[in-house]
Amino acid sequence: MKTTIPPLANNEIPTNRANELKDDQLEMFNKDVSLENLKAVKEFGIPVSKILLAMSETCRHEAKQTLNIESRPEDKYSDRNKLNDLPGRVWIQETKSNWRQKGLGKGHPHTSYERLHPAPFSYQDVGRLIRFFTKSNDRVLDPFCGIGSTLKACSFLNRKGIGVELSPTWAELASERLTVEVGDNHGQEVVCKDIRDALPNFTDEQFQFAVTSPPYWNILTKNGDHKVKESRLAKNLATQYSDSQQDLGNIKKYESFLQQLTNIFRQVAAKVENKRYMAIIVSDFRHGSEFYPFHSDLYHRLCDDVIKLVGISTLEQTHKKLYPYGYPFCYIPNIHHQYILLFRVFHQ
Repeated sequence: MKTTIPPLANNEIPTNRANELKDDQLEMFNKDVSLENLKAVKEFGIPVSKILLAMSETCRHEAKQTLNIESRPEDKYSDRNKLNDLPGRVWIQETKSNWRQKGLGKGHPHTSYERLHPAPFSYQDVGRLIRFFTKSNDRVLDPFCGIGSTLKACSFLNRKGIGVELSPTWAELASERLTVEVGDNHGQEVVCKDIRDALPNFTDEQFQFAVTSPPYWNILTKNGDHKVKESRLAKNLATQYSDSQQDLGNIKKYESFLQQLTNIFRQVAAKVENKRYMAIIVSDFRHGSEFYPFHSDLYHRLCDDVIKLVGISTLEQTHKKLYPYGYPFCYIPNIHHQYILLFRVFHQ
């Protein structure tokens, strides 16, 4: 399919980007472009102008720069550091137990794919974890890769990522996102399978790091509250991971969900190199009238002689909107943080 792109007016480009585009880039946007494989354009309605802008080297460079560490003359590196490529100054800063969620801003073209997923995770936040717990060319596993934020971060950081995703929709969009926002896959791999079926194909201790944000049980399938109605339903965006019976997000009972998720992470840990790390990003949540301390329920079940909890950091979501839950009758929290559960793997 060939599509003619009409000339772009400046108001179709975020104002902070319009003046940065070169004439030859703007000219490119006015030419015929093959859109045969752009699922987001065909099925999800992302404007072609947004796709093309996200493909520009200016946008890609801007996105990549958010993960770069500015070197300083006083930076010192230790030959004994076998974990990462960071100088001591940055290492120490990254051990703070409270992080603030980062993003490019909702008007940036590189947010178009991310917003399609009902529970996206910022590539900048997962990138910080990858940057700390791996070295260049290390292998990273994301067992619930969704829209591919981990793989995007791996591309920018010169790591080799494998992302496993059950849903064909999200797996295809993750691959497409790499093409649009990175340029190509840079050695990244998207595997469209149930993680339980994919894990036997990996060798033990194949990866130097595992990182993911798993499903939060079936909270996405509940009746829409203020937030869901405003941010997802009104924009005709997905409100669940998938309708597959294998999807952990479709399990009816919380205890059964926890048990299956714990079993998966035990198998994931077996694929992580001895004395390396696994990071799981989760949030507590309300379902109906009940509050579920998901982060503590998960780590209490997961920890054993092989998987050791070594730290918990909070990820503050300061950009989220406040909603009048419970007002004026009772206290219901606006949950504006996630937990980064950090585990170290010790194989017997």
